[in-house]
Amino acid sequence: MNNACTISNISYCYPNAPEPALDAFNLEIPQGCSMALLGPNGAGKSTLMDILLTWKAPMQGDVLLFGKPLDSYRRKEIGRMVSLVPQDENSNFAFTVLDYILFGRAPYLGDMAQPRAEDIDIAGDALRQVGLTAFSGRLVTSLSGGEHQLLLLARAVAQRPKLMLLDEPTSALDPANTAKVLKILGKLHEQGMTLFFTTHDPSMAAEAATHVAMLKSGRLLAAGPLAKTMTSELLTSLYDTPMTTLSHDGKMLVYRG
Repeated sequence: MNNACTISNISYCYPNAPEPALDAFNLEIPQGCSMALLGPNGAGKSTLMDILLTWKAPMQGDVLLFGKPLDSYRRKEIGRMVSLVPQDENSNFAFTVLDYILFGRAPYLGDMAQPRAEDIDIAGDALRQVGLTAFSGRLVTSLSGGEHQLLLLARAVAQRPKLMLLDEPTSALDPANTAKVLKILGKLHEQGMTLFFTTHDPSMAAEAATHVAMLKSGRLLAAGPLAKTMTSELLTSLYDTPMTTLSHDGKMLVYRG
């Protein structure tokens, strides 16, 4: 299987930090998988996301995106292949929902160019996929927290990426909205999109991932298919507390103890 992303021996250290945020980190993200980057708070998950988005440059090591060095792409090229669903984003301007989704089409437009009919159709399809079609004329500032997370997801879908990055996509959601987001991610994965998402919640990873990478103190603890990595032993080591996994009705369950 080809890799959407190959991360080789990267390290990153913040100024005056006693330890590196990432330390000789290696990871392969297979194309077409749904991979969870699992780890406790402060493990280095956000730093890795920033590097994949070219917001930070590693101090050593290399990143290949679909077989080419990440730093060889122009920004708009990356925007056509990689989209981001942030954990949160302030939307204080009075954009309509449709206008906000159209920002996802920016990598396909020239500077100062207006969206085309094709872009409006793609944005409308993204709204349909997340269940916000009826909200297209609403102001972004009027949305609830759960609706706003669906908005961010729709904008990322409108980019038509090969790889979607998601930062803690369900951490601030109630159970109903969490179920909506997980269902949408499942459909995107079925359509062939590669998903790579951070989470500190092993139950969410067990429900949404086909593959798991475990990050602890800036180093890779384990990576591979869900069934091989989500073990009681590895989770206990990752979180430094007893963890147990079991299968029930075809699903993996994770609990402390």
